Amino acid sequence: MKTILITGGAGFIGSHVVRGFVKKYPHYHIINLDKLTYAGNLANLKDIENEPNYEFVKEDITDAEGMNAVFQKYSIDGVIHLAAESHVDRSISNPMEFIFTNIVGTVNLLNAARLSWKENTEQKRFYHISTDEVYGSLGETGHFTETTAYDPRSPYSASKASSDHLVRAYFHTYKLPVVISNCSNNYGSFQFPEKLIPLSINNIRNNKPIPIYGKGENIRDWLFVEDHARAIDLIFHEGKSGETYNIGGNNEWTNISLIRELCKIMDRKLNRPKGTSEQLITFVKDRAGHDLRYAIDSSKLQRELGWKPSLQFEDGLEKTVDWYLANEKWMNNITSGDYQKYYESQYVKR
Repeated sequence: MKTILITGGAGFIGSHVVRGFVKKYPHYHIINLDKLTYAGNLANLKDIENEPNYEFVKEDITDAEGMNAVFQKYSIDGVIHLAAESHVDRSISNPMEFIFTNIVGTVNLLNAARLSWKENTEQKRFYHISTDEVYGSLGETGHFTETTAYDPRSPYSASKASSDHLVRAYFHTYKLPVVISNCSNNYGSFQFPEKLIPLSINNIRNNKPIPIYGKGENIRDWLFVEDHARAIDLIFHEGKSGETYNIGGNNEWTNISLIRELCKIMDRKLNRPKGTSEQLITFVKDRAGHDLRYAIDSSKLQRELGWKPSLQFEDGLEKTVDWYLANEKWMNNITSGDYQKYYESQYVKR
């Protein structure tokens, strides 16, 4: 039985990866390690929390001794490293938190893996999940490839770029068996409502303003989170050590076009007159250093590992809206802060 450590497994993307691995690989022992910051929610994993091959560990990746202890206790065979501070606005107001978590935390995991595995790295894997934001900003044409030069523009993207470089350094210097992936904007179920799509869905539901930066002209490539989780599975098992794989949804939308499409869907789902939700759109002061456009070329992943997106954005967006509207209790617990009590109720009392 392999023991796989998934960091940040109570978060948005992480919970989808944990669920997928627990269900698909019953012969793996899945360790979900999460600090349970504001974005970590164990209620995301209610459906698999009692599975025999699943275990939750509450730890902080910035604690080097704690990471060493986890590797020693569980004899970790593989790492899927998702734990990160990821919200650009928060990085602008509090950059040091991003430095500690995204850089120091990653190095602590790398050191723990190197110490635990020593020279015996056969059948081991350290998989680091990163972002397309490390590449900077594109103009109206072109796409990010795995060889695009790094040009981060925010404390968040700079901290992720730093961690990427360190992961590669450990591959070249210590021969640690690493892979890296850089993904575009994710969307789907269980996303914390500080991000554009769930925030807008919740605000529309409650007839609150939908804040849009600047004129809404910034362009993002949107990736359905379940497609991302499938790609992570493939790269973890079949990716080549030392390689980087870009993961994109091939779905470029300006923010304002995305929100207008979302408004149409919400009006239909809520039985409101056409155009009702669009009246909630409110343009606000643009974000500092706001990148104009991101777009991922995922042809390497498609060509070498056979992955491709499963659905178009309009279909994924409708599926996402359906989930949030069917899970109002989850959203209400998030926005009220009650979700933070779940750990105490489910784990501390055990």
